[in-house]
Amino acid sequence: MRKINIVATTAFACVLALGTSSAWADLEKYKIDPGHSFVTFTIPHLGYSLLQGRFNTVNGQFSLDPAKAEGGSIGITVETSSVDSNHAERDKHLKGKDFLDVEKFPKAEFTSKRIVEKDGKVQVSGDLTLHGVTKPVAFEAKLVGTGPDPWGGFRRGYAGTLRIKRADFGISYNLGPAAEELDLGLFIEGIKQ
Repeated sequence: MRKINIVATTAFACVLALGTSSAWADLEKYKIDPGHSFVTFTIPHLGYSLLQGRFNTVNGQFSLDPAKAEGGSIGITVETSSVDSNHAERDKHLKGKDFLDVEKFPKAEFTSKRIVEKDGKVQVSGDLTLHGVTKPVAFEAKLVGTGPDPWGGFRRGYAGTLRIKRADFGISYNLGPAAEELDLGLFIEGIKQ
């Protein structure tokens, strides 16, 4: 079928590069809340059903200027060994050399190059590093919500989906023609710093 959020397994590292100190000062900075953020994957199983799972350990940060549509950034890091498909033997296989090879590639990362947010829709482009391969990707996300939390903080949350080809990242284990692509779901909640 379609999307595998296994790409979500990818760990993402946030790198901010801004030209002036005044531009930096205008940015709101958020730390990703690992207890409320995750990456999911969805991939067809033999063309008969869909396998879904998630990466449980996600860290990173993002920034934005609420007064401007452009100028923010996001960096996400995923610990590939945190893959969880709700089946211990399958998870062991996913962590092995046929798929994620977590001993050799313990992290997956996404670093944005450009973000444009308008009317709650966010166009994101950047570099995804998965299984030791870095490729440019682009996807759309949406603002889920923003506001104060019960503990005196302020939060923003986003959700997006990215489709990738497994073979583009060196993961070519034969799962049949229906499973060449997978969808990664990115569910990110940040706490304002």
